[in-house]
Amino acid sequence: MPRFKVPEATVERLSVYLRSIKRLKDERVLPSQELADLVGTSDGQVRKDLAYFGEFGVPGQGYRVGTLKEEISRILGVDRVWSIALVGMGNLGAALLAYPGFKRQGFEIKVVFDNDLSKIGKVWQGVKIEDVEKIPQILFEQEIKMGIIATPAQAAQAVASKLIEGGVKAILNFAPVRIVVPDRVKLRNVDLSIELETLSYFLGRKGIAGG
Repeated sequence: MPRFKVPEATVERLSVYLRSIKRLKDERVLPSQELADLVGTSDGQVRKDLAYFGEFGVPGQGYRVGTLKEEISRILGVDRVWSIALVGMGNLGAALLAYPGFKRQGFEIKVVFDNDLSKIGKVWQGVKIEDVEKIPQILFEQEIKMGIIATPAQAAQAVASKLIEGGVKAILNFAPVRIVVPDRVKLRNVDLSIELETLSYFLGRKGIAGG
């Protein structure tokens, strides 16, 4: 267990650290400065981030890559497979379902829900599309604790409520609206339009929007 409350920014950097060392040989010892250079931060930040979870480096040398992979995977909970429920089989939902990177990182979309009668009952990418009204029942049966919302904005809050009713403890929301969940549920919002608007702002400020 961490010795102190861990900032979310640290958890995000752990994911970056893990991706950066995946292709390195397990027996290699990696100095903190080299790891910092790989991810674009400082060696002090690397040491601080990892120190939240104890000491697992080689004194005076750095971190053995194999051990570091195992420890960060354990800390992030990706040393196991997480079953996920996806709600919304529009263009975004279909793209998320087809994305192979989820399985490589230990996340598997086990069930998909939609309210479109023309889609319900069909199988896409090996996953059956179920009626949204069955969300609580199916999630309880399959013990799924993580959900992704990829619905239109007007449906997102109702969908979140159904996911929570089904026992979900963590939600990744792609709908372009803020939803409200109980404190016991971890919520992350991903608004692609906001991200693009932020980029366009900086492009405009630099005076290079025209090319």
